[in-house]
Amino acid sequence: MKRRLKLNGVIVFLALLLLIIFPKVFMNKIKNLQLDTFLDVIGIAFILLGQLFRLSARGYKTQHSKEGQSLIQGGPYSVVRNPMYLGILLIGMGIVLMLFKWWVAAVLILVFILRYILLMLSEEKKLTVLFPSEYPQYCKRVPRILPSLSTILKREVSEYLPVKLRWIKREIGTILVVLLTVVFIELLRDILSKGLIKGIRESSGMFMTIALFIILVVYLNKKTVEAGENASDGKQDNKQ
Repeated sequence: MKRRLKLNGVIVFLALLLLIIFPKVFMNKIKNLQLDTFLDVIGIAFILLGQLFRLSARGYKTQHSKEGQSLIQGGPYSVVRNPMYLGILLIGMGIVLMLFKWWVAAVLILVFILRYILLMLSEEKKLTVLFPSEYPQYCKRVPRILPSLSTILKREVSEYLPVKLRWIKREIGTILVVLLTVVFIELLRDILSKGLIKGIRESSGMFMTIALFIILVVYLNKKTVEAGENASDGKQDNKQ
């Protein structure tokens, strides 16, 4: 895990270095204000959804993994086999939509394939060995990286994106660093190109999206806690 984190850190550092040295090559130009506002909203929504998938997947796995002795199939793992990698992809696409030129999206997807698809395949081999009967059946039901839209729409969001406050506390540093950095850069660009008042007004969609996300997280935490309490009550009733 530490080796993987170091490699990710090197990739991020190199990307930031290229951005600082060649900003005009990578950064998009604000030409159409309506399109820019739309991309800001969609981009920040992708980033927040990606963070949500990551923290939900990590928290759910930590709570239910039982030291790797059982195959995790619930929560976010019930709609996609690699929710943490999906989260990374969504965050990357969100940043590209907000700040970068369109061709950077192709580079992002290529890097993601080279970095994570091979990693997924390697992990799948290990899981097949550990769970020879369960894992192949699980793979037939659940897609590798992109969840089925019909499956998501049929289910209550708290069923596949459970959230607990203690899970958020573990991830809050990463969430804030990414979110505040992207928002600051985009807000600064809007202010420099449109002026202070108009720039802030044009960025209001981002802040509204963040506010809605916070409401969603509060709701998901409430539903997750209630589901846990109901499960505990059911176990006690069975014992009696």
